[in-house]
Amino acid sequence: MSGSPIRFDDVTVAYDRHPAVHHLSGAFAPGSMTAVAGPNGAGKSTLLKALMGELSPAKGSIDRGGLSSRDIGYLPQAAEIDRNFPLTVADTVMLGAWRQVGAFGGITGTIAGRAREALSAVGLEGFEARSIRALSAGQFQRVLFARLLLQDARVIVLDEPFTAIDARTTADLLDLVVRWHGEGRTVITVLHDFEQVRAHFPQTLLLAREMIDWGPTEKALSPSNLLRARAMAEAWDSDAQVCRRASGSSA
Repeated sequence: MSGSPIRFDDVTVAYDRHPAVHHLSGAFAPGSMTAVAGPNGAGKSTLLKALMGELSPAKGSIDRGGLSSRDIGYLPQAAEIDRNFPLTVADTVMLGAWRQVGAFGGITGTIAGRAREALSAVGLEGFEARSIRALSAGQFQRVLFARLLLQDARVIVLDEPFTAIDARTTADLLDLVVRWHGEGRTVITVLHDFEQVRAHFPQTLLLAREMIDWGPTEKALSPSNLLRARAMAEAWDSDAQVCRRASGSSA
C-alpha cells in the first residue's frame, strides 16, 4: 500500500504543561514496521495518542500524510478498554466495518461473513455469540485483532498489544502483525520486550521522552543507546514545564 509518510516536526506533547514527549522529529515511512520502545514513562503511549489526534501537540506539528482517522486502525492499551458494555464477540468485530457502512449503515451479509472469517483467522471460529465479558484476556485481544482485520486499515497502530496475554496468543497475533507488514501496511507498535522487537520489527523508535534513536532496530537498540535511555529516565523531572529538559536547560 502506497502513501505519504507520517511526519513529526519538532513535536512536544504535554499533560497539564508537564512534558511527556520532547521535540520529536522524524517519519514513519509507508509500509514500514516500527516498534516504539523505551523505559516506563518514556512517552510511548502519549506519542500514539498524539498521532491519533487524542492529544494536541504543545509545540510542533504532526502530518498524517493525508490519512483520516478511518485509515488508521488503532488498538489502545487493554486497561483503557471497557468490557462491561453488553456486546457479543460478533458485535465487537463488526464495529471494524464502520468505515465501510458509516454511522447509520446496516450490516450486510457480506460484512457478517467477513467478520466470521476474521474470527477464524485469529482462532476464534464459533465464538460469535459469546459475550465479550466472558472472554479471557487473550481471547478478547484476539477479538480486537479480528476487528482490525475487518477494518482493513492502511496504518495499524498498537499500544502494548501483548501485555498480560499468554505466549500462544502472543505468537499468533505477532504472526498477524507480520502479515500486515507483508501486505504493505504501515505498522506502529509500542512494545516493552526488546527480544520481540529485535526478532520481528525492522525499525525502532527508542524514546525516553526525547528521541534516543530512530532507524534500523539493531542500531537503535545498541547497548550505548539503551544505556543513554536508562540514564535519561533516571534524570526525569516530573515537575518540568513544557520545553524544559530534565537538566533545567531551555529547549
